[in-house]
Amino acid sequence: MDYIIIENINFYAYHGALPEERAIGQEFRVNLELGIDLSAHNELKDNLESVADYRQAVRFAEEVMQGDPCMLLETLACRIADKLLTIPGILEVKVEVAKPNPPIPSVRGGIKVAVTRKQ
Repeated sequence: MDYIIIENINFYAYHGALPEERAIGQEFRVNLELGIDLSAHNELKDNLESVADYRQAVRFAEEVMQGDPCMLLETLACRIADKLLTIPGILEVKVEVAKPNPPIPSVRGGIKVAVTRKQ
């Protein structure tokens, strides 16, 4: 499996289990790994149409993050993963959704959920 990796897509959005999180909003970070097959790729296929469109992957992540509020990071990650698998050429996805500053006093490194899905 070959991968396109997109890191640190930043969003300000209104998700969370606490009412304050959904009212005030907070920063989220999304990382994507798009599993593709490049085994037949060569210089003759050096064009955008020959690979999965990762610009569309970023747009799909943005649609989910800016869409209907979710209480859980798990729900956000699953929604993004399911949407990414509709992009032609993507065979597998790993989606990480993180809260860099969760409302938990002792957590300093953030909280992240990762899901993997395959066609």
